[in-house]
Amino acid sequence: MKKFAVAVDGPAGSGKSTVAKEIAKALGILYIDTGAMYRTVGMACLKKGINPADEDAVVASLDSLDMKIFPEAGGQRILLDGEDITSRIRTEEIGKAASSVAAYQKVREKLVEIQKGLAKEQSVIMDGRDIGTKVLPDAEVKIYLDASVEERAKRRVGELEAQGKTADLETIREEIAQRDYQDMHRENSPLCRAEDAVNVDTTGLDIPAVTAKLLALIAEKTK
Repeated sequence: MKKFAVAVDGPAGSGKSTVAKEIAKALGILYIDTGAMYRTVGMACLKKGINPADEDAVVASLDSLDMKIFPEAGGQRILLDGEDITSRIRTEEIGKAASSVAAYQKVREKLVEIQKGLAKEQSVIMDGRDIGTKVLPDAEVKIYLDASVEERAKRRVGELEAQGKTADLETIREEIAQRDYQDMHRENSPLCRAEDAVNVDTTGLDIPAVTAKLLALIAEKTK
């Protein structure tokens, strides 16, 4: 099979990461979670006592950023300062920090360079906010996953409750709407749909249904 790239963009909670992992497993290709990289930078800042809203301090901290990414079947492990933080970067606090640092051009330049390097040698599926427009503009398949704010908030509450945490639907809904606004209106690489991306609304669909839909789309585009 020839080498190909799949770019999946969309807002927080649209199911990008979950579906991308399933597709990577089904096709035997590499999955790259770019959002996890921004979350790692956000976590590194919080760990060092740096305010994610302080662009100069965040950019200055990049020189000492010790982030290592280890692709695995259907996913990836991320180490920060030698410590596996893969499962610890999914909090709301780190999500907000990620959204802040992702707005800075120098941060994006550093991480996009890493992302492009990972996609050079093999077939990949990569998800994020600007994959089809900035990171992999020549991807053979571009998908924009979306879902209503209400649907995405319910999914997030379900995830948190599954982890034994309490979550307020209204609070989560407001946080997601705020994150959408921040991601769509930032100056550098705002969230937007690539002109040649296929729009897929996942509202009311479960993961197997979305995965099947995208696998059919990828098969059609790469045949």
